[in-house]
Amino acid sequence: MLKLQNIKKDYITGDTAVHALKGVSIEFRKSEFVSILGHSGCGKTTLLKLLGGLDRYTDGNLFINGKSTKTYKDRDWDNYRNHSVGFIFQSYNLIPHQTVLSNVELALTLSGVSKQERRKRAEDALKKVGLGDQLGKKPNQMSGGQMQRVAIARALVNDPEILLADEPTGALDSETSVQIMELLKEISKDRLVIMVTHNPELAKQYSTRIVKLLDGNITDDSDPYDGEETAKAEKAEGKRPSMSFLTALSLSLNNLMTKKARTFLTSFAGSIGIIGIALILSLSNGVNAYIQKVEEDTLSSYPITIEQAGMDVSRLVKDLMGKNEAPEDREKDKIYSNNIMTEMMTTMVNGISENNLELLKTHIEKTPEFESNTSEIEYKYSTVMNIYDEKGNRVNPNTVFTTVFGESAAQSQQYSGMSSFSNTEVWTRLFDNSEFLEKQYDVIAGRMPEKYNEIVLAVDKNNQISDYTLYSLGLKDVKELEEMMKKAQNGEKIEPTEEVTYSYDDILNLKFKLLCNTDYFEKSENGTWVNKTDDELFVQSQLAKLGEDITVVGIIRPAEGSVANDTAGFVGYKSELMEHLINKVNDSEIVKAQKASPDTDVLTGLPFETNENMTYEELMAYIAALPENERAEYAAYTEQMTAAGMTNEQIAERFNSAIKAKNSSATYEGNLGLMGVSDLKRPSVINIYPKDFEAKETVAELIDDYNSAAAENEKITYTDYIGLMLSSVTTIINAISYILIAFVSISLIVSSIMIGIITYISVLERTKEIGILRAMGASKRDVSRVFNAETLIVGFSAGVIGILITLLLLIPINAIIGAITDISGLAVLPVAGAAALIIISMLLTLIAGLFPSKIAAKKDPVTALRSE
Repeated sequence: MLKLQNIKKDYITGDTAVHALKGVSIEFRKSEFVSILGHSGCGKTTLLKLLGGLDRYTDGNLFINGKSTKTYKDRDWDNYRNHSVGFIFQSYNLIPHQTVLSNVELALTLSGVSKQERRKRAEDALKKVGLGDQLGKKPNQMSGGQMQRVAIARALVNDPEILLADEPTGALDSETSVQIMELLKEISKDRLVIMVTHNPELAKQYSTRIVKLLDGNITDDSDPYDGEETAKAEKAEGKRPSMSFLTALSLSLNNLMTKKARTFLTSFAGSIGIIGIALILSLSNGVNAYIQKVEEDTLSSYPITIEQAGMDVSRLVKDLMGKNEAPEDREKDKIYSNNIMTEMMTTMVNGISENNLELLKTHIEKTPEFESNTSEIEYKYSTVMNIYDEKGNRVNPNTVFTTVFGESAAQSQQYSGMSSFSNTEVWTRLFDNSEFLEKQYDVIAGRMPEKYNEIVLAVDKNNQISDYTLYSLGLKDVKELEEMMKKAQNGEKIEPTEEVTYSYDDILNLKFKLLCNTDYFEKSENGTWVNKTDDELFVQSQLAKLGEDITVVGIIRPAEGSVANDTAGFVGYKSELMEHLINKVNDSEIVKAQKASPDTDVLTGLPFETNENMTYEELMAYIAALPENERAEYAAYTEQMTAAGMTNEQIAERFNSAIKAKNSSATYEGNLGLMGVSDLKRPSVINIYPKDFEAKETVAELIDDYNSAAAENEKITYTDYIGLMLSSVTTIINAISYILIAFVSISLIVSSIMIGIITYISVLERTKEIGILRAMGASKRDVSRVFNAETLIVGFSAGVIGILITLLLLIPINAIIGAITDISGLAVLPVAGAAALIIISMLLTLIAGLFPSKIAAKKDPVTALRSE
C-alpha cells in the first residue's frame, strides 16, 4: 500500500541544512496499527507528514499502491489527501466557527458528496465515536476528549485507506487516552493506522507493529513487511476534490459572523464611496427624469412643428457659439471685428428653406410607424376662421390687443411685453384621436363636439378662464380695458377688477357666427370684386345672410395627472370645421373667378404687374368699385387736383401712377391667400404629437429616414425647440455628475485598499484553518476561493449598506429640495443603478482581495498547521 524507498528530507535555512530524514525505507500493510516511536526531533512528525502528502521529500521515492509519486502534481496530492488519508492531530485542529457536524462534513464537501448523503455519513461517523448527540455544538463548547473524537470522526468520514495520527493522546488525560487508543485499535482492523507517539506503553499495548526512529533513521521495526504477503490492491481514484462556491461562502460567512463588529465597520467603510455615488446618481437620475417629464408634459403644448418655411435653429446656435474661437494665424497686436450680427443674419436667411409639406403629408399617411408613435398629427392651414359673437363683434382672429392698444402698439417698446397676447390662439383645434382626448380632458358639462359646427370651452384645473379669453370671446366688455388704458395713460390709479362667475348654462348658451374670407367680397357692376372688410354695415348684413351658427356644446377640464394643455381657457373645435371652411372658400364664386383668370387680378380687372394705363373714364369706373373708405379718399384727391386746375388727362396720369404703385405687389397667389384659399393636401404647418419621449425619438428618426431618401430640394428642415433646450441642460447635468462621481470614486479605491489589508489580516488569522483545509485535500484554488468569497460577502454588505443609507438620506434630501423648488421626490435611485453599485462594490472588493487570497493559497500546509 505505502512504500518509502530511501526517503530523505532536508530543511534549508539560509546556508544551513537540517537533515530530518536520512534515507528511510519502509513498507506498510493494508491494515495494521503502526506506532512510530522516538525522541523529539528524530523525524517522526516529518515522516508522518510525508506519508500524508502534506510535505514533499527531498530525495528518494514514495509509492502509493505501487505508483511512484515523483510525477504527482498538486491536484494529485489534493486528491490523495481527500480520498485516501485521514488526519488526527494532537491539537485537534477543528475550525472554531463551524459546528461539530460542519467540521466533519467538510471533507465530504470537498469530495463533492451530495448534501443529504454528506449529512448522513457525518452523523454516522459522529455516532461511531459516541458524539451522536453533540452535532450542533461548537468546538469551544466541548472537552479535549470530545474534540479529539470529532477529529477522528472527521478523519474517518471519507472512509480513507490510511489514518495518520500525530500524538492523538498527547493533550488528553489517561482515561481519555485509553478510550481514544481503543477506538484507533478498532479502526485498524480494516485499514492502515500510523500513529506517532512518545508513549511506549500505549504503543506496546495497542499497536501491531512498532517502528523506532533515531536522528532520521529507522533503528528498529518489530514486524517488517516486504510487500510479498498480499497482492497489491489499488483503490480506484475518487472524484477530484473541489470546494463548491457555496461551501466557500458558508465558511467565510461563519468566520465573519464571529467578528460581527469588525465586519460591520469594514462594510460601512466600504459603503462610503457607494453612498456618495448613489446620491449623485439619484440626483442626476431624478433631474434627468424631471427634464424628461417636462419634455413629455410639453409634447402636447410644444409638438414637433414643421412649417412651410423651415430653419435649422440648432445650426444657428452652433454657429453663434463657435464665434468665440479665434483663428490661430492672427497677429496678436491688432483688433479684429467679430461679425456676429451679419453672420447670424446670413445664417438665418440662407438657412431658411421651403418645405414641401404636401409630399411629407403623403409620406406620413403612407407610413404606419408615424401613427403608432403619435397621439395626434395636426395639419394646419392658412385659411382664417372669422368668428363673431351674438352682438356682431369679431372675436377671431383675436382683436383685443389692437382694440385696446391700437394698431401700432405692437411696434411700441412700451407694450412689447404685452404684444405676445396678440398672437395667443383662443380658438384651438381639438385632437382627432378621441381616445387620447378623453384621457386628457374630463367633460364637466355638456358633451364633446360631434358636428363640425360644435365647439367646447376648456377651463383650467381650477375651473378658471383668463380674463383675456373672456374679453376675446366677448363674455366681458373690451371697453373695460379701454377705460383702464386711458387711466394708465393719464397716470390715474387703476382699481383691480372683481372676479366674475358664470354658470355652466351661461357658457352652454353661447353662440357664434362664422364667415369665410370670401364673404367680405362683393361683385361690382363692372365685374371686379370689392373687398368690404372695413364696411361694418356690409359685414353685419353678410353675418345675417351667410353667417353659420357655431354652438358651444360642452365644457372640458384637464384630467388629473394628464399632460393636457392647462392654459387658462380656450375654445376647442373639430378639424372638420376647418375642412368645411376650406371647401366653402374653394367653392366660392370669387375664388373660381380668380382661378379661371390666373393672369388677371379680379379685384382690379387688370393683369398682374401691367404697364398699361387706364383712361379717365375707366379710372372713374374702377374707383366706383372700391370700398367706401378708399372711394372717399380718391374723391377728395380728385377734388384737390380739379381745384388745382389739372385736366382729366393729368388726373388720369396721377391716378395710374398711384394704382400701379399700389398693385405692384399684387399676385395671383397673394389674392388667393387674401381670399383664404387652402389646399387640404398642402398644409401650411404640420404638428406632430409623439406619445412619449421614446416615441419622439422614433418620429425624429422617421423624419431623418425621409430626408435620407428625398431629393435635396425635398428635404425637411425643422427645429425641436424643447428638445434643443433641454438636451443642453441634460448634457450639463451629466457632465457635472461624471465629475462628481470621479471624485467620489477615489473613496471607493481607498476603501478597496483597506478591504485588501483587512483580508490579508484575515488570512493571517485563519492560517491554521488554511492548513486544515489543505490537510483534508482542499486545493490551492479552493483556499483562494474561500477568501474570495469573504471579500465578496464584505463587498455585498458594503453595497447593501450603502444603498440602504442612501435611501434613508434621500428622505431629508427630497424634503429640502421640495421645500426650495416645490418639486417633490426629485432624487430617485434607479433599481438598475442600485444593483450595479452593489455589483461594482463586490467586484472592487474581490479585486482588492485577490492578492491576499493568492498568499493564502500558497501557504505551506505544514507551516499553516503549526501556527496558532
